[in-house]
Amino acid sequence: MAHRVRVVAGLWALAEVVVFVLVAAWIGVGWTLLAALATTVLGWTLMARQGTRALADLRERALAHRPPGSAGADAGLVAVGGVLMVLPGFLGDVVGLLCLLPPTRPLVRAAVGRGLAAKLGVARPVRVRSTRVETFPRPDGLVRVIEGEVTGEGHLIR
Repeated sequence: MAHRVRVVAGLWALAEVVVFVLVAAWIGVGWTLLAALATTVLGWTLMARQGTRALADLRERALAHRPPGSAGADAGLVAVGGVLMVLPGFLGDVVGLLCLLPPTRPLVRAAVGRGLAAKLGVARPVRVRSTRVETFPRPDGLVRVIEGEVTGEGHLIR
């Protein structure tokens, strides 16, 4: 696994250098350096703005005792996108921008989810429906009960 990460990181760095040289040959070295600096500043700005929103949403969910849901994934994508935008390189800027912008973030979240599901060997999502019953009397005291059903892999579990 570590070898694969090193190979991917090395190929990514090589691709960044190739793209940087191509852009410099196209628009000039000065403009390329200025563009790289501008994307870094844009990355800091977007990360600060979107990160504040993502953390506020997480805080609101925590105070309401609700699960984080997609807000946790959004906060992670904002962090990764911000780092990619701040680091020099135009390929990282494109991927970082996809992670930072709210309209494209669900697409990235879905792609990452599919990749993780494939890596873990999960064919499709498991759906859970439940109804909460306040208390259920038992001889040793009242117990909270959650009735529900779990569906997955084409069968129903009750």
